Amino acid sequence: MMQCNQFSKLSAFVAVAEHRHFSKAAAQLGISPSTLTQTIRALEEELGVRLLNRTTRSVSLTPAGEQLLHRMQPVMSAVDEALDSMNSFRDNPRGTLRLSIVRAAAISIIGPLVPAFLREFPDLELEIVTDDSEADIVSERIDAGIRLGEFLEKDMVAVRLYDEYRMMTVASPDYLAKHPPVAMLEDLRAHNCIRRRWTKDGAIHPWEFDSKGRRSQVVVSGSLIANDPFLLLEAVIDGVGIANLPEMATTAPIAEGKLVPLLEDYAPKMSGLFLYYSSRRQVPAPLQAFIAFMRRHRDELRASQITLPGPTDKRKVSPPIESAATRPLAESGAANGSRSRR
Repeated sequence: MMQCNQFSKLSAFVAVAEHRHFSKAAAQLGISPSTLTQTIRALEEELGVRLLNRTTRSVSLTPAGEQLLHRMQPVMSAVDEALDSMNSFRDNPRGTLRLSIVRAAAISIIGPLVPAFLREFPDLELEIVTDDSEADIVSERIDAGIRLGEFLEKDMVAVRLYDEYRMMTVASPDYLAKHPPVAMLEDLRAHNCIRRRWTKDGAIHPWEFDSKGRRSQVVVSGSLIANDPFLLLEAVIDGVGIANLPEMATTAPIAEGKLVPLLEDYAPKMSGLFLYYSSRRQVPAPLQAFIAFMRRHRDELRASQITLPGPTDKRKVSPPIESAATRPLAESGAANGSRSRR
């Protein structure tokens, strides 16, 4: 019969093997990297085989490690499901809910609703990982992710949280007063454009536009590059140049006269924001509670305000949602459309 100490060692091995990283695995397990290293070494000595190849920069699995991971992953999933099944005997679900959310959505849309969620479910522990890359929620043992429909894998179950929105090209009145007008897409090449480097692939992509269903791209240039959309918003309001940002972030500054919309006839639509999770596993009770909560609070989602981080937190942006229809829990498949680079 397996002893408790053996199971702890095997759990530690699975965490390292799935993350391919000792520090990340240690953080997930709530122990120090040195303790985790000793645990893995003890397991290898106990089994008499090397499970991991370790260097100062990387961790990889040996053939024995690959086989052990393949056998242990279903066991760990079964244990998680067994523990989660106990929630059916409780009035309030217990456990940990881990979400991977793109940073802009974590700050502007989900963040304002977190206090109410934790008050409603005091026995839950919520962990939010802000991640603008295409996180593998299965291998990283994350319950669900929240990101644009264009970036979802086809085998994920998707629940809509936020409606379609446009990507807006904007500039401040002060900037436009000092520079030539922007009437055509080609005019952007003569301007200082504030560009975004995407965390998911490290690239700076051309700006995309849409005219009567025809997509086009413009390669722009400028003096500022950042990977944070909120920093880009601050810069364009301060008159640094022209930016291409989600409509939800530009609505209030436009209404307040701080920004001027440009090339509106060419503004492309994005599919919206989705919560997604693996179709290959049972939906845990904490995630069921979160999805139900988001459905019940669709009015707050519709009326929530985006707070910009940093010293100018007083600016707020109200998302322009006309309807916040949420997909049924059992509906599978991500938003229709190609996996755009935007």
